[in-house]
Amino acid sequence: MVRDRQVAQDARRAREFEAFVAGAAGRLLRTATLLTAEPPDDNPRARRLLTDALAHTYAVWDRLRGEDPYDLTRQRLAVRFARGAWHHHGLFRRPPGGVLAALAPQERLILVLRLHEGVAAEQTAALLGLPVERVTTICLRAMATVLHPPREAVAEKAVEVAPS
Repeated sequence: MVRDRQVAQDARRAREFEAFVAGAAGRLLRTATLLTAEPPDDNPRARRLLTDALAHTYAVWDRLRGEDPYDLTRQRLAVRFARGAWHHHGLFRRPPGGVLAALAPQERLILVLRLHEGVAAEQTAALLGLPVERVTTICLRAMATVLHPPREAVAEKAVEVAPS
C-alpha cells in the first residue's frame, strides 16, 4: 500500500516535471545561450548550464510549495553562470561572435536577466548580491556597448567583411 502510493507519487512527479520541461526548456535554453554568447546551433556550455539547472529543479520539485519552477530554474541558471564566470575570471576568453560577446560575463548576465527575461532590477540585485544602483549602471553600460560598439570592434568587423 505504501509502496503503491510512492510509485504513484513518483509517476505524478515525473509527469509534472516532463510537462514543465516541455513548456519551458526552449526559452531557458535561449536564455542560457544568450548568457554564454554561443551560437544557437553550437551551444555546449549553455546546454550544460540548462542541464544543471533542470536537475536542481527536479531534485527540489516536491518542495516547491507554490514557487514558480521557471523562476527557480532561471535563478539556478544565473547563479551557475555567475559562479562559473567568477571562478574562471582570470581565464576569461571572449566567446566567438555575436552581439553579446563584446560584454563581460556580469554585463551579459544582467542584460539578459533585465531585458530578455524581464526580471526587475531589485530582484536581479538580490539574486546577484549587488546594490540596485549598481545593477542599473551595469545594465545601462551594457546596453550602450551593444547599441554603440567601441570603434575598434567596428573597425575589426569592417576588415572581416571587406572583400578580398
